[in-house]
This record gives sequence, structure tokens and C-alpha cells, in this order.
Amino acid sequence: MHVEHHPLIKDFPERRELLHELRQSDPHFAQKALQYEDLDKRICRVEDGLELLDDTALHTLKNDRVALKDEIARQLKRASGSCCGKCGG
Repeated sequence: MHVEHHPLIKDFPERRELLHELRQSDPHFAQKALQYEDLDKRICRVEDGLELLDDTALHTLKNDRVALKDEIARQLKRASGSCCGKCGG
């Protein structure tokens, strides 16, 4: 069964340049992006059957991936001069 990866470039194609820029200039952002990509790869390995993990643990990993993506999205919005998403505006 083919499992689709969720790379940041695919999820934020309009922010490709900003993603690259922040990876180079912001160590915190770079760390979060790397954590996201490592987590995404691990989830894909589990879903492909290459790594064993129970359903509860896999669900936790997926929730962690969503939380990281949300944080990255806020950082991208903030860096582009948009609202960070916390104020609801």
C-alpha cells in the first residue's frame, strides 16, 4: 500500500521561498521543520508496514505531526507579516 508523505513544501507551496529562508536563518524554525519531517517519515514507515507500532501510538504520532504543522504554519504567517493565528483575526 502506497502511503503519501506530507512534506512541508507540498503543504505550503506558496511559502516555498520563506520555508527555505527560515530554515537557514531561524534555528528554532529549522528544528521544528526537521522534527516534522522526521515524524512524517516515521508515520509513513509505520503505515507502510516497515516499522511496528500499535494504533494508539500511531494516532499519537499523527496528532503530534498536526500540532507541529500548526506551529510551523503560525511561524510562516508571522514571518510573512500575517496574523499568527492566535488572536483569531
